[in-house]
Amino acid sequence: MPDEHDVRDAHEHYGVCVPTMSPHDAHVVAALCAHFRAATPVDERERGSIDEFLSVVPGLEAPFSEQADIRHVTASALVVGRRGVVLHLHKRLGLWLQPGGHIDDGEHPADAAVRESREELGMSVTHPPDGPLLIHLDVHPGPRGHRHFDVRYVLFAGDEDPRPGEGESPYARWFTPEEAYDVADAGVRGGLAVALRTYVRYRE
Repeated sequence: MPDEHDVRDAHEHYGVCVPTMSPHDAHVVAALCAHFRAATPVDERERGSIDEFLSVVPGLEAPFSEQADIRHVTASALVVGRRGVVLHLHKRLGLWLQPGGHIDDGEHPADAAVRESREELGMSVTHPPDGPLLIHLDVHPGPRGHRHFDVRYVLFAGDEDPRPGEGESPYARWFTPEEAYDVADAGVRGGLAVALRTYVRYRE
C-alpha cells in the first residue's frame, strides 16, 4: 500500500496534483495521467476524453468512488480471442458493450476490469502475459447524471462460450471483428480496433 512518500513521489514524477486523495488513489491516478499524457488517441473522441480526464480526475478527492462524486473513474475490458471479441447486451441501455463497471474501494482498475468481465460474461479472462495493458479511454454520461471516465484494458479469452452469472445480462456472445464494429456503440469502436490489433501482435 502506497504511503505519503508515494504520493509525494507520484506528484513530483508525474506532475499530478493529488493533495486530498488517499495514498492508493493518488498513486493510481498519477500513473493513469502519465499513461494518457503519453498516449496517442485513436480518434477525436478519445482525444477529447483524454483532455477531460487530465483536467478533472486529478482534482477529485475520491476518483474511483461512485458515491463521492458524480464524476468517477470506471474500468472495463475489451475481451478478445481466436473467435473475435465478446460483447454483452447492456440490460438498461440496450446496447452491445464491453463488460465493465465501478471500481471497488482499494481495487486497481486493471483488477476491476477482470472481475467485471468474469462476473458479466462468466468466462476465464486474463491480462496479456507481460501484465495489464491499458488501451483506451472513453468519457461518457452514466446513469443518474453521473459522468464515467472509463479506462479500458485488453483481456484475452479462450474459445469458451460466455455464461453470464445470475442477475447479469443473459445476452453475451462472440462477434467477428466485422460484426462487432457494426453493432458496437460509437464509444467502443476505437477501443475495439486497438484490442484486436493487440491480440494479433501477441499471437505472432
